[in-house]
Amino acid sequence: MSRRTRAAAALLAGLCLVTAACSGGGNPADVASSAPSPTAVGSGPADPTRPNLLVIETDDMRADELVWMPRTSRLLGAKGLQFLNSFSPNPLCCPARASFLTGKYSHNHRVLSHEPPYGFGAFDDSVTLATQLADAGYSTALIGKYLNGYGVQPTLAGEDSSGYVPPGWTQWWAGLDNKRGRAGGTYDYFHLTANVNGEQVSWPGRYSTDLTAEQTGEVVDAFSQDPDRPWFVWWNPVAPHHGAPIEDDDPGTVKRSDGFGVNWVTPARPDEVRGRFDDEIVKGAGVPASGSPEADVSDKPRYLRLLPELSDTERDVLRTVTRQRAEALSVLDDRIAETFAHLKKIGEADDTVVVFTSDNGYYLGEHRKRQGKINLHEPSIRVPLLIRGPGVPKGTRFDPVTTLDLSATLAAYAGVELPGADGTDLRPLMAQGDRGWSRAVVIEGRMPEAGYEAAADSEPGWDGLGTVGVRLGRWKVVRYATGEREVYDLDRDPLELENLAAGPDTALLARLDQVWEQYVDCAGAGCRQALPEQLRLDPAENERITRQQDLAERETFGGPGCSASGPPTSAP
Repeated sequence: MSRRTRAAAALLAGLCLVTAACSGGGNPADVASSAPSPTAVGSGPADPTRPNLLVIETDDMRADELVWMPRTSRLLGAKGLQFLNSFSPNPLCCPARASFLTGKYSHNHRVLSHEPPYGFGAFDDSVTLATQLADAGYSTALIGKYLNGYGVQPTLAGEDSSGYVPPGWTQWWAGLDNKRGRAGGTYDYFHLTANVNGEQVSWPGRYSTDLTAEQTGEVVDAFSQDPDRPWFVWWNPVAPHHGAPIEDDDPGTVKRSDGFGVNWVTPARPDEVRGRFDDEIVKGAGVPASGSPEADVSDKPRYLRLLPELSDTERDVLRTVTRQRAEALSVLDDRIAETFAHLKKIGEADDTVVVFTSDNGYYLGEHRKRQGKINLHEPSIRVPLLIRGPGVPKGTRFDPVTTLDLSATLAAYAGVELPGADGTDLRPLMAQGDRGWSRAVVIEGRMPEAGYEAAADSEPGWDGLGTVGVRLGRWKVVRYATGEREVYDLDRDPLELENLAAGPDTALLARLDQVWEQYVDCAGAGCRQALPEQLRLDPAENERITRQQDLAERETFGGPGCSASGPPTSAP
């Protein structure tokens, strides 16, 4: 029996729906024997018609890597909506997650990076999605990764963060960043150490994807004991982000042709999935089967011009990295399927909006960039997004969506708003279908490359950001604090190989510059303002360009590491 059905039956019987847990979010001591007491939040009015909210956010997952998660694709994508133009506006873990919590671009919440003076220590957590949902009567929980620097950097108020529980959370199971003197941490796949409701707890020997899935199920079980009170759970597994321990098949450091040593990083995996995709993955995800991912980089910014072609050894390494990432994701795929089955078993599936996404994408060889994110090309800013739940139709959407929109939408499901949010409620798009590409997506980052970070801090108007752009349906405009620029026509050049910043169409470039100037420091409703009509795309044209871009990627790269024939139709 679903929560709505139980609540309706109780009302018809004339029963009072107020329970002792309504004033404090329930007693989560039953969640696990080692779990300390929860934070007392969630005193707002309960409403059995509002859905539960389960958000599963991976770490550094590319949009095309969804192919290695067929069970998740079937359960959520085929039974709900898949968004094919889903973007992370600041493609780096900490800024992206701060945007999810606030609904704001990083130039507004000011967590520009994961390193001091940014990171967790710069985040103002006084008003977040969690506080708004708690005030609206939701039980709330975070499980897994939080913000980079948590447990190492002090809080915004200067206090030790190791035992700190931010406001708004009923249940807090947040991984602590690895630091000297602490055993385990967020990025140790086989030794997660977390702050559990104010106390430090470790699980040596447990694979963190399995562990956080189990914790998610236990928290949901505890929350579901109160049929009147909806819940929000943010499950943050670290896969496929790199992490400890170092394994015998890890690539390690490999020198480029110019002699520079690159430390290749990979996720750890349990033994049972090693080699799972060796037959399907025959190359790195971001390189063609033969030839260069980008033969001519003379029109690119300096940080890309300095990169030599990938050697044969590096191409082999990229294949290994792609395989290991797929293996780590396949474990998560199984755990998500089990979690959804559990929701069905306890009668919560029909009342729960389930979201699957990633904090940012990842380069795997494109534009000669071996690995990483932050920069603003498509592999870095594109993320998967699947949504299934009550009232969510089945299908595909091509209109642009962002991390900011997701948090605004979750707040809207609860009947509340995120103060000052830059994003928009996606529910009309979900219910009514595509309306075309009519707004700009701001993309931005604080680059660590030599010269760019210094320019970000010294050049007037950049305010700590090394690169800022706007992504339109057909056009992308990116500027750098160094004065460099990139402009791409994604209709004619879907792989961003020909930089048009010095092109002859000065009228077009001037129009695009005006849009850049209008949106790059936008706030609130200004971020949602419609584009000039000549730069909008109707739904049909937007779908055509999106499908064309996907086709170009498949023809060039053959899918995420697959042969030219494309990815497999299924996976173990």
